[in-house]
Amino acid sequence: MTELDPNVAPNTDATADPTPPRPPRPTGPVQYKGSDLDAERGPGLGCFRFQLAVLAVFVVLTPLSVAWRWPEAVSAVLLFAVIGLLLTTGQTIIFLLRLVAADRRSRRRRPLGSATKTVGELEDEAADSASEAPPDH
Repeated sequence: MTELDPNVAPNTDATADPTPPRPPRPTGPVQYKGSDLDAERGPGLGCFRFQLAVLAVFVVLTPLSVAWRWPEAVSAVLLFAVIGLLLTTGQTIIFLLRLVAADRRSRRRRPLGSATKTVGELEDEAADSASEAPPDH
């Protein structure tokens, strides 16, 4: 006779998926600081590119300032500017990624190489035809 593991419930299917089902994701607008994300507010792509350009210049200039024996205060200011720009640029990219997510969530995207309708398109057609059908009396 084999011993049973007390942690395993008897009569369970060994091939069953043990992971619980995921709750459905909300399909509404993306929330940012408690309200809908507005693409017109906040930094844009031009601001982000400018931050990256300044950051690249400062990242190169900071070690060169040490090699060129500039005053230590200048090198320190450049170092702190790099750290500040890294933080600012990181926050800007997070905001821009949220904008992209909000844009993708607000409209359906069709695969480029698909000749047939997607499941979402079929579901949308079924919902539209059900809403357009006259009520049965």
